[in-house]
Amino acid sequence: MADGTLLFHLSDIHFGNEDRAALAWVEREIAARQPDAMIITGDLTMRARRREFAAAQEWIGGLDIPVTIEPGNHDIPSYILPERYLAPLARFRTFKAQAEGSVEIPGLALVPLNSNVAAQPRMNWSKGWVSDAELAGCLARIDALPAGTRALVCVHHPLRETGTQGTALTRNGAKALAELAQRGVLGVLSGHVHDAFDIMEETPHGPVRMIGAGTLSQRLRTTPPSFNELHWDGETLAVRVRSMGDSVDGAALRV
Repeated sequence: MADGTLLFHLSDIHFGNEDRAALAWVEREIAARQPDAMIITGDLTMRARRREFAAAQEWIGGLDIPVTIEPGNHDIPSYILPERYLAPLARFRTFKAQAEGSVEIPGLALVPLNSNVAAQPRMNWSKGWVSDAELAGCLARIDALPAGTRALVCVHHPLRETGTQGTALTRNGAKALAELAQRGVLGVLSGHVHDAFDIMEETPHGPVRMIGAGTLSQRLRTTPPSFNELHWDGETLAVRVRSMGDSVDGAALRV
């Protein structure tokens, strides 16, 4: 884009239960709008099956666009316990450079934060958990950025509850937000709850903007299939939700 950078933010495609019409719509939007990059914030697959990852790889490989992908709780094998415990993200990382990868965007850095753990001391393992090690790695990458470069943190689970029908219940989310506020991040991109949102969260060190994308799967909650457009002009990040079939498609999102 001559007047800035255009990013597409997708989440929760759930290959294995994907919405093919929604994906075809996104393909048309990519061809028409030619975004600079695409971010997928987790739950690429439904059950982390190899055939689901293969289908995802085929679709992403057909897009003429740089892509970075974060893991979601559905991208960890649920029923193959040895693999879940010993190598939970092995199948996800077959995407190699795209898995938690970096995309060159002038003045902007996409920084991954993994909010998934193989097991946790509560019944629902699908909920978020930011470990101290994952947070430290994310903060180290932010601290190493060149002066003047702004960070967009990419994570699957929202770091706090967002008022949507779906819940995140992310452990250590408040701690992570406070640390990110100290570093003046531009925003935190996430998914998981299947409905879009754009909110400011106050922390002891100032506010942090949290931006969530909807789903492109058949597992809808309260809104149609959607993704977010992010426009970055070097100073301001504008977010626009794009909902398939919405008569006000492209309305600015502000919750």
